[in-house]
Amino acid sequence: MNIQRNRWQLSRRQTLKGIGATLALPFLEAMRPMTAAAQGAGGIDPVRMACLFMPNGVRSDAWTPSGKGENFTLSPILSPLEAVKEDLLVISGLTNRPAHHGDGHYFKSASWLTCTTIEHTNGANISAHGQSMDQIAAEAIGKRTKLPSLELGVERVRSGVDTNVNITRLYGSHIAWKRPDVPLPCELNPRAAFDRLFKERAPSSGGPSRDSSVLDIVLQDAKAMQRTLGSEDRHKLEQYLESVREVERRIENEENSVSQGQNITPAAHKEIRELERRVTRAAGRRVRDDLGSTPRIDPTEHVRLMMDLMVLAFWTDSTRVATFMFGNSVSNKNFSFLDGVSGSHHSISHHKNNADQLDQYQRINTWHAEQYAYMLTRLKGIPEGSSNLLDKSMILFGSGIRDGNGHVPHDIPTCVAGSGNGQLKTGRHLNAGRGEPLAGLHYGLLKRLGAEPKKFGDARREIRGLS
Repeated sequence: MNIQRNRWQLSRRQTLKGIGATLALPFLEAMRPMTAAAQGAGGIDPVRMACLFMPNGVRSDAWTPSGKGENFTLSPILSPLEAVKEDLLVISGLTNRPAHHGDGHYFKSASWLTCTTIEHTNGANISAHGQSMDQIAAEAIGKRTKLPSLELGVERVRSGVDTNVNITRLYGSHIAWKRPDVPLPCELNPRAAFDRLFKERAPSSGGPSRDSSVLDIVLQDAKAMQRTLGSEDRHKLEQYLESVREVERRIENEENSVSQGQNITPAAHKEIRELERRVTRAAGRRVRDDLGSTPRIDPTEHVRLMMDLMVLAFWTDSTRVATFMFGNSVSNKNFSFLDGVSGSHHSISHHKNNADQLDQYQRINTWHAEQYAYMLTRLKGIPEGSSNLLDKSMILFGSGIRDGNGHVPHDIPTCVAGSGNGQLKTGRHLNAGRGEPLAGLHYGLLKRLGAEPKKFGDARREIRGLS
């Protein structure tokens, strides 16, 4: 009996393999007999964390929920989150005091995850004067996964100097800091991010071609495994493989639409390569920046592809730490793709209390909340163990400033979704108290990941009321 039972026991680290591809598996019942041992190694019931950054603040009078505790009503901006309200913790009153030392957006955005005061410079000597909390987490738990962390975004790095505040624009393009002077650039290309998660080597080294489906590559291994699984696990595996293929199809569709009629000039190609070299020097690793940096990709689909990639990465335990930038601070990204909006997010955020500008600002904020809701709904729809993937995660969403019009640094917009495997009490509006440090929230999230620091930013404890 024991021999038969051991034949289908799977490790949480089990993968599907083919020449040039490795596909991690979601949690299956066949892994459950190993639960006790794997939990001791931090492997069967992991907690994941993603940090989703929204630039340029929010329309203040349309952000904060009414009511407190469990008796609260979502605000107009947060209304798209109604279906996941019970999984949501909206936090009011937080401030990132170390970021108050400089004017403009840069001091607030670059230090959103470090809670430090950045170096005021218009040169190359950039420094956050601290490590971001996602990278502290990656160092503590990243060795258990294929990728210690995953950094995604939709806008390319901006260089040069913002003469309005005499500071380098590089600070507006980064929230993840591996070291105080080493920002991690975002991967912008959905295909490159997908390949990084699931493919092992480039076609030139004998691996699969760029057009090869990862599912075709691992098909033989998948069929062999399915023969050893029970009916429930076979269904879970089929559902997961179809989700992977659906993301592949959508990436292919976007690539096809981008390639039609596109003419990349030698000058543009040179600029792309120079950007690659610059971020490679800064981060110490190669990134690919081609299709992901073009505005020809539908903005909503681009964001949702990146969110689906984070969902797949968490589902397969390929990483437990991710960051995502909806955009750079002080960028000129045009939001005219939204009904009723005409112009860039940054310029609209400087609304000067104009009613029309405020309405457009709110529409942009609500779009961000809709994308957040999309990711949360995807996570909640994936069973894992006795609950779901959202319940095993902590998904931070917010901005570095309250209101873009005056760069208001107090009561910054902040939400966390998912209980971190029962460690956070959700379904609430938590008023942390005026002036409570944002660093105290980050301290609490790190603690629940098993990476509790002695001190983080200007906090030596977590904010009260998280549990």
